[in-house]
Amino acid sequence: MRDSIRTLRPMWAPALILAGTTLAVWLGPGLPASLSGLRTAAPYAMLAAGFAVAWWFNRGRAFVFLAALLAAYGGTQYALGFGDFAAQATYTLISVLVPFNLLLALVLAERGARHAGAAQWLLFLVAQAMLVFWIAAAGRSWLSGTVWQDLLGHWALRSPPTPLVGRIAFAAAFVASVWRSWPLQRPPDVGVAGALGAFFIASEFAGSPGAYGAFMTASGAILIVALLQESHRLAFRDELTGLPGRRALEERLHALGDSYAIAMVDVDHFKQFNDTHGHDTGDQVLRLVAARLAEVGGGGTAFRYGGEEFTVLFAGRTLGEAAPHLEAIRASIEHYRIALRGEDRPKKPEEGSKRRAGQSADKALSVTVSIGAAQPGKRLKTPAQVLKAADEALYRAKKAGRNRVAVLGA
Repeated sequence: MRDSIRTLRPMWAPALILAGTTLAVWLGPGLPASLSGLRTAAPYAMLAAGFAVAWWFNRGRAFVFLAALLAAYGGTQYALGFGDFAAQATYTLISVLVPFNLLLALVLAERGARHAGAAQWLLFLVAQAMLVFWIAAAGRSWLSGTVWQDLLGHWALRSPPTPLVGRIAFAAAFVASVWRSWPLQRPPDVGVAGALGAFFIASEFAGSPGAYGAFMTASGAILIVALLQESHRLAFRDELTGLPGRRALEERLHALGDSYAIAMVDVDHFKQFNDTHGHDTGDQVLRLVAARLAEVGGGGTAFRYGGEEFTVLFAGRTLGEAAPHLEAIRASIEHYRIALRGEDRPKKPEEGSKRRAGQSADKALSVTVSIGAAQPGKRLKTPAQVLKAADEALYRAKKAGRNRVAVLGA
């Protein structure tokens, strides 16, 4: 249940922003004359802010998408002053080119917004903008003939709402965005899918300036929130194990009450695992221990402290209440067997299951952990002191033979 909530967490912000925008468009009153400029200024501001944030956080796909959205919104607003065909042609081309650019960015590897490829992307977008301007000017000069007027009148390109070719491009880009976001559900990937959905809704309501501007603003807001969520995740959650990191632990320690227990957990002989079996196996061991610690009972919360060390915090619990749960988690780790991949191990799970039913080429390793725990008291008054005492208890557990729980009196 906890894993499901964590997996779905990045989807909440896009869903809430889309729902709020829909309600605002449906129920919200029109802006007074003195504030009417916000209808066009807000999308510019939000998309430009998102563009800057994507560059600052070095997120290439969001950078490309926001650049395309900003150019799209500016292009549609500019084209309104040049007649119906110019506006329709600009809208039609944008509804195809924006998802096409995103699809291309999703297929290519993420290389960051500050990579040389980002400048190439911007030049590519400028070339597309020049093409849109040329086609939208059809019939206005000898350089742009009327053939474009006939071509854009074809049933597959007729708009608004979104033409068929545009809907196909949207569908392909959305499938690619879901593919990129699955199964890790990282906020930037989920944000791209949500922003694409907002842009599609905006395109469907291109004939309504208020709705179009609102959902273009929503697309920028979704991406900004996604980038901020990712920054928070990287700062507070360990990438390898998925547990909250040391920074998250330090914040929790500042908010503790008078009753709590802290345990330090260390993987026994971890350097030996790395030296004998390689760092990939070492990472596998850390993920195993983290997964078991994440299931600790008694209200405990596990954190990755650093290296092969973990911390388990029992807020509002005494050491006596926490100790049985620490012992249970120690035993759980001890009795688990890690299967090392043999060179000829099948990649398909069903074939692997058949092999394991007979004689498997995989080797099995056992892992143990040593645990030291402490709680506040007369001598240990601050969380930092309790944490240090738990570390001392951990040293005692290792000195006594490892694979055990040791406690240090307060």
